Amino acid sequence: MGDVDELNSNLGVLLCEDMPVPVRTLLVEVQHQLFNLGGELSIPGFELLKPEAVLALDAALAEHNEALPRLQEFILPAGTRAAALAHVCRTVARRAERAVVALEGQEALKDTPRQYLNRLSDLMFVLARVLNRHRTDGTAGDDVYWKSAKLAQNVNP
Repeated sequence: MGDVDELNSNLGVLLCEDMPVPVRTLLVEVQHQLFNLGGELSIPGFELLKPEAVLALDAALAEHNEALPRLQEFILPAGTRAAALAHVCRTVARRAERAVVALEGQEALKDTPRQYLNRLSDLMFVLARVLNRHRTDGTAGDDVYWKSAKLAQNVNP
C-alpha cells in the first residue's frame, strides 16, 4: 500500500504542473482509482477497484498514443518538468505492480489491481510523451532520445 500511496503522491506533484485539461482530468480520476486500489489491498477479499477502471486506462492509452508519432528509438525519462514527473510516476507504478505480484504470492487477490498498475505505468509513459509536446509558449516539443554509441555505429549488441 505504501507504493500505491507514493504513486498517488507523485501524481499530486505532477498535477501542480501545466498540462492539457484532458490529461489533468484523467490524472485526477486515476488518483481516485488509486484510493480504491489502496482500500482493496488493505481489506482482503474486498473489491473497490472495478475492471472498468482498467478498460478506462486502455481507452485513454489508445487515445493519447494515437496522437503521438511512432517511436523509432528509445527515449530518456526527461524533457519538460511535467514529462519527467510523469516518468517518475511510471517507475513508481512499476514498483507498485511488483509489490502487488509479491502480495499475490501470500494472499488471494483479484487480477484488477495488478492489471490497473500495469496499464497505468504504460499510460504514464505515453502521457510523458504528450507532456513533452505540450508547451504554453507555442514552441514544439519532443522526446529526449537516447544516444547509444552502439546504435550510432550500427553495431549489433
